[in-house]
Amino acid sequence: MAQGKRISVDIGSTALQAIKDMGAAAKLARTRAGEGQAAAAARLGVHVQTIARIESGEPGVAIGHVLGLLAQYGIATRLQPPEDGQPES
Repeated sequence: MAQGKRISVDIGSTALQAIKDMGAAAKLARTRAGEGQAAAAARLGVHVQTIARIESGEPGVAIGHVLGLLAQYGIATRLQPPEDGQPES
């Protein structure tokens, strides 16, 4: 199975864009901190390929790794439920 293809349901374009945005934010924060992917991976306890996958916005990366990388650089995340209470399609 190809990496990034582990999600078997259509999660919607908004969710996919959010994943890409989180990856871009993580990469920007990491580069601003002057760290390479290898250093970020060592700090998070994952393989350097996991950092690359997060930063490229692959949807198949474990959410704990994504949130851990963001937190490592001081980026907080917050859930924002839909205003009507219905999941986005």
